[in-house]
Amino acid sequence: MVSYYVDLKKIGPMHLDALVYIKDKMDSTLSFRRSCREGICGSCSMTCDGTHTLACISKIGRDVKNDEKILPLGNMFIYKDLIVDMSNFYHQYRQIEPFLKTKKTLKPPKDGDIEKYQSVKDRDKLNGLYDCVLCACCSTACPTYWWFPEKFLGPSALLNVNSFQ
Repeated sequence: MVSYYVDLKKIGPMHLDALVYIKDKMDSTLSFRRSCREGICGSCSMTCDGTHTLACISKIGRDVKNDEKILPLGNMFIYKDLIVDMSNFYHQYRQIEPFLKTKKTLKPPKDGDIEKYQSVKDRDKLNGLYDCVLCACCSTACPTYWWFPEKFLGPSALLNVNSFQ
């Protein structure tokens, strides 16, 4: 664990703002993932003050008497600092074959396949089911996933298995 003291007046309101400031101004060796800064890519998932969340949408508490703790996602192998190994999570996600299938063929589309048009009715079936950004926050916060990671695919995979059937 390393402590950094950051002037909250010099940074934005989110935990990711603090991490970027620390990396740029205080410790260039600090490692973490980030990309969109909008909560839609899922790359900055970590544990901010005990909550598995995206650092880009997690606000820093403004009570300067309390420390903010930023940790890597729990129950995953840590590569370095805040970067965890997501390979098992993605492997489990691929097991559910999360892609659209027609009733005619149950195989994933291949290069060169012709485009299949989708009706408005079929498209409406997907509304609200593709909101998962694959950040692994729900899975790493799930006790069943901790105890049986080789058997239980986790909440994210379960959500998506029903999305595309």
